[in-house]
Amino acid sequence: MKEMPITVKRSIELLGVFLIVALIILANNIIMPLVMAFFISIVLLPLYRFFKRLKFPNSLAIFLPILIMATLVALIGWFFSSQVGRLVSDFPQIQKNVSLHLKSISLWINSISHFSTTEQLTFINEQSNKLLTYAGALLTGAATSLSSTLVFIALLPIYVFLMLTYKNLLLRFVFMWFPQDEHGKVEDVLGESESIIKSYLMGLLIQITYMTIMLGGILLLLGIKHALLIGVLFAFLNLIPYVGALIGNLVGVILTLASSRELTPVLIVLFVIAFVQFLDNNILMPRIVGSKVKINAMATIVGVLSGGAIAGISGMFLSLPIIAVMKIIFDRSEIFKPWGVLLGDENPKESPMNNSRLRMRSDNVRNELEVENHTVPGDGHTN
Repeated sequence: MKEMPITVKRSIELLGVFLIVALIILANNIIMPLVMAFFISIVLLPLYRFFKRLKFPNSLAIFLPILIMATLVALIGWFFSSQVGRLVSDFPQIQKNVSLHLKSISLWINSISHFSTTEQLTFINEQSNKLLTYAGALLTGAATSLSSTLVFIALLPIYVFLMLTYKNLLLRFVFMWFPQDEHGKVEDVLGESESIIKSYLMGLLIQITYMTIMLGGILLLLGIKHALLIGVLFAFLNLIPYVGALIGNLVGVILTLASSRELTPVLIVLFVIAFVQFLDNNILMPRIVGSKVKINAMATIVGVLSGGAIAGISGMFLSLPIIAVMKIIFDRSEIFKPWGVLLGDENPKESPMNNSRLRMRSDNVRNELEVENHTVPGDGHTN
C-alpha cells in the first residue's frame, strides 16, 4: 500500500485536533465534569486502596474518600466566606478610603494635565454607567449559568463514585482499543499518567495550604488588613500559571488600597507576594511536585489560554495536567512524537540545521539532550 504524503498526514492530524476542540466546546457541559471527576478519582485512588486493604466493602471504600474530599472543600468554603464577611462589614470604611484615593488621583491628574475636576467627574460618570451596564449583563449571564454550575458540582461526586466503581471496566476498554503487542506501552502510559496526575494535583493542594498560611500569616504579622483573604485568593489564583499570579497581585493591591489610606501597605503586600512567589517557584513547588514531565513555558501559556477559551475557569485549572498526560502519550507514539517534542522543554543548544542527529525521533537523542542541558527538576508550573 502506497504511503500517504506528509502533507496529507499533517492535515489529518490538524483536522483531528480541530474536531476534538470543536467536540469539547459543543459538549462542554458533559465533558468537563467527566474530565474533572477523572482527575479527582486519580487523586482519591490511594485513599480508596488504603480502605480496601483494611477490608472495607467496595462501596464504603469509595464513599469515604469522597466524603473526606467534600469535607475539605466545605471547610475551605467556610473559611473563604468568613473572610468575605469581614470585608463586607468594613464596607463603610472602604467607601471612605476609595473616595480619598480617587480625590488624590484627581489632584495628581490636575497637576500634570489640563483636565479639570469637573471633566474628570463627567468622564468617571460615563465610564461608571458603561461599567454598570456591563456588570448587569454579566450578572444576567452568571444567573443563567448558575444552574449549569450547580449541576456541574452535583455531578462531580456521582461521576467520581462511578469511575472508581467501574475503574477495571474502563481499563479493560482502554486496553481493548490497542493490539496486544502495544499493551506494554499502554500500561506504561497509564502508570506514568496516574503518577503525574497524583503528584501534580496533590502538590497543588499542598501549595494552596502553604501559600495561604505563609502569605496570609506574614501579611497578618505586618498589620495588613484582610491579610488572610488576600492569602487565600492569591493561593487559588496562583493555580493558573502566569495569568493567575498577575490577577492575584492586582487583587491584593485593590484590597489593600480599599482598606488603607496610605500607599505603604500596598508596597508591603507587593514585596511579600514577590518573596513568597520566589520561594514557591524555586524551592518549594519543584520539590513537592517532582520532575516527571517538563512542559515548556510557551506550551504552558498557550495551553492555559486555550483551556480558558474552550472550557472557562475549569479548563484553565486542568490545562497543565491534561498537557502533561498528552505529552506522555505523544512521547510513546511514533506518529505523534514530534508533538511531544513541541510540548517539552528539551531545548537543544545547537540548531537542527547544523546537527542532523537533532532531526531524528530517537529516544537516545532526547536523553542526550537532557544530559547536555543539565535539566533542573520542575513540572512546568511556573507563575
